Amino acid sequence: MSLDQKLNIAILGAGESGVGAAILALQKGHEVFVSDKGQIKEQYKTELNQQGIAFEEGTHDHERILAADLIIKSPGIPDKAPLLQEIFQKGLPVISEIEFAARYTQHFTIGITGSNGKTTTTNLIYHLLAKAGLDVAMGGNVGKSFARIVAERDYVYYVLELSSFQLEGIQEYRPDISMILNITPDHLDRYNYQLENYAAAKFNIVRAQETRDTFLYNADDPNVGGQLQKYPTQAKPLAISSSMTEGTRLKVGGFTFEMSTTPLMGQHNYMNALFAVQTALQLGIAPAVIQEGLNTFVNAPHRLEKVATVNGVEYINDSKATNVDSVYYALQAMTKPTVWIVGGQDKGNDYGPLLDFVKAKVKAIVCMGLDNSKIVQSFNGVIDTIVETGSAVEAVQQATRLASAGDTVLLSPACASFDLFKNYEDRGEQFKAAVFGVMSDE
Repeated sequence: MSLDQKLNIAILGAGESGVGAAILALQKGHEVFVSDKGQIKEQYKTELNQQGIAFEEGTHDHERILAADLIIKSPGIPDKAPLLQEIFQKGLPVISEIEFAARYTQHFTIGITGSNGKTTTTNLIYHLLAKAGLDVAMGGNVGKSFARIVAERDYVYYVLELSSFQLEGIQEYRPDISMILNITPDHLDRYNYQLENYAAAKFNIVRAQETRDTFLYNADDPNVGGQLQKYPTQAKPLAISSSMTEGTRLKVGGFTFEMSTTPLMGQHNYMNALFAVQTALQLGIAPAVIQEGLNTFVNAPHRLEKVATVNGVEYINDSKATNVDSVYYALQAMTKPTVWIVGGQDKGNDYGPLLDFVKAKVKAIVCMGLDNSKIVQSFNGVIDTIVETGSAVEAVQQATRLASAGDTVLLSPACASFDLFKNYEDRGEQFKAAVFGVMSDE
């Protein structure tokens, strides 16, 4: 099916991905209809109305959708959804917004996926390229959708964060540089609780790559480096390994880069930086420019974000750490005695992997949630001081009481935020506001 001819396109889902696809499809002369089973956010409804794009919410008009020539599916909709099953049975082509957008640019794309670290790595690669003066845009699973960016204008370079959901529908999209940072169990309810199904979605990123393309992979991760034979690719493989770090230095391509002058903390972020630096070197960016980019990088909020130092106590906001894996890396990065703020809506957590770090680094635990019983039970007898709180303000006040000069107060919850907060961003912002409240009390 050629996208040069006018098509009747139905788009399922009216979030950033679906609306971006609708804008691009309209711009390219297609007939567009957007359908969302839920309620559409006001900002997106306004956009659709301004563009004159037909849409519906709260229902799916099956007859109209099944009359389309092409279906573009938002990543949040699983293939097992009844409407998708109808579409498949009729034999209609279904593609992702990423695949659709890629057909309208011939320029260089960098695709980044992994269970953890995607956003940091995407932001860092974008920053390094922009610092070098390249014409670059960033989007995908972070910020604007790929389709929206392509509709705005065609950049020379695109840096795209890609989730497993977005990669499920990839058939022809070929990133010039792809990377898989790591694979750990996540979203398994979407994949019949089979890690191999989740991994297969991630490895879709290399599916269409050719010999002129490059694939960066985590050689240390048994679910990535250990699975290469299972997912063959024509792309040139480049291994990334923790053996490329020496203390706070990165050794890449015969060059040395210093991380102690950057805001990035912890071995997991050093791995993220290795991927970013290798990408920049592949594009011919000078090592001195890369080092300057590392030094001036500002990470997205709520990811080991240094908030303030008050009376010698450093406060760090890691609200994005919604699982045990993320907290493992956060505690690993701590170099000072730590008062750890943890808790929220439990996701079936096993805190066992954290025990060694907790014993070695944590001086007190402050629970922040409606039900803290599992945390208390897990660390009772391991940490002498465990207190329970029910708000960010109370948690920060208790942590401040327990901390001394030279300590760190770390919010790294290991849990979802929905018991007390709207989302992890709201949790992080309330934590920061509480810290600033402590500062104003001094």
